[in-house]
Amino acid sequence: MSTIRITKLFHFETGHALYGYDGKCKNVHGHSYKLAVTVSGIPISDANNVKFGMVIDFGDLKKIVNEEIVDVFDHATVFNKNTPHVELAKELIDRGHHVILVDYQPTSEMMVIDFAKKIKNRLPSTIHLFSIKLQETETSFAEWFASEN
Repeated sequence: MSTIRITKLFHFETGHALYGYDGKCKNVHGHSYKLAVTVSGIPISDANNVKFGMVIDFGDLKKIVNEEIVDVFDHATVFNKNTPHVELAKELIDRGHHVILVDYQPTSEMMVIDFAKKIKNRLPSTIHLFSIKLQETETSFAEWFASEN
């Protein structure tokens, strides 16, 4: 049987700031992120299986990505917990804002690495994460490929 890749697209809104950066992104700002998650596997060949012909049910992939990424990051503000932004984060949390503190600079590049790790940990053993594309703006994105990692 052939190995097939399937892709599911997601959208979420997230704010962040890049501590120590020398451009505009040092300021708190947000993006309408687009996330493409591609997995690969062999379609289920058992005609008695309700998922017959599928690599993975799109709904199952959606559940994983929503629980690990979208539901967590949507309408949150992300800061590197190892910077003075932690003081701003605490103030925002005290005021009822959804803040995520991560141990990396919250660039698209670092976020895609984090997302890949989280998604890979949830996939069934027969399904492989092939790639992730995190689009920050209409013209800018970061990509992660399993073949390179």
